[in-house]
Amino acid sequence: MTDSESVLDRQPVPTGLSVTVIDIDDPDDLRVDDFRDLNSVDRRPDLPALPGGRVGKGLVIAEGVLVAQRMIASRFAPHAFLGVDKRLHELSADLRDPSLAGVPFYRASADVMARVVGFHLNRGVLAVARRPQALDVADALAGARTVAVLEGVNDHENIGSIFRNAAGLGVDAVLFGAGCADPLYRRCVRVSMGHALLVPFAGVADWPGGLDILHDNGFQTVSLTPEPSSPALAEALIDPATGAPRDKVAFLVGAEGPGLTRAAMRASHVRARIPMSRGTDSLNVATAAAIAFYERVRAGQ
Repeated sequence: MTDSESVLDRQPVPTGLSVTVIDIDDPDDLRVDDFRDLNSVDRRPDLPALPGGRVGKGLVIAEGVLVAQRMIASRFAPHAFLGVDKRLHELSADLRDPSLAGVPFYRASADVMARVVGFHLNRGVLAVARRPQALDVADALAGARTVAVLEGVNDHENIGSIFRNAAGLGVDAVLFGAGCADPLYRRCVRVSMGHALLVPFAGVADWPGGLDILHDNGFQTVSLTPEPSSPALAEALIDPATGAPRDKVAFLVGAEGPGLTRAAMRASHVRARIPMSRGTDSLNVATAAAIAFYERVRAGQ
């Protein structure tokens, strides 16, 4: 389909939108620079700035209708959209949100959009937001009873999957210890299906000493480990004094391969293992986390 044909195929703009629809026919239009070169190693717009070094915009990118909807519902307020006409109409109910008053929706053909972002985007729509002030640990823990704590998890897809699992299995917050990747990288947000924008998260500055804030707030910290001498996970979630599920639990998970550091495990209350068949000693970190989250649900919490 040529660009001229795609222009003819555009439908009338839905009525009552809060956003301002602006047609983009030139992929070099400066107004869509926040969406440009999404796969670039050193120019992608979600690249965070580093003090005294790399210059980055540090923007948050949402791909697809569902993830864009979750961005609209989150504390990450979108300041622009780029999408094809079909996605504009699919999102029309969401784009009537008063919080989006005056926000531009740049409508483009699939070809123009591909030339802006650097590849053909099957999902057909992007939303972009600036990073709000990061939550501190106390804010992330407010009202929480089940928490995931990550150490050394530097794979964006694993982090995204953990957020998705957390949202689906009742985890209230995610904390990041040392050596973790950026949870707001585009791939992480996409794999999480937008839940990285909704589940509260914070970084633990003092690691692993910062785990004390969990202990001070009544959390039982459970380090997941394949060590065969450790108690089974289900056992670690029960208070031996009462026989009831523990009220507050934080699961510590580490990177695939090395797992949690000895320092992190020493700083936690207990180590626990997921019972496994012979010949297998570990699982993908997101899978292991999901099993722990489900065990917590199964225990009645």
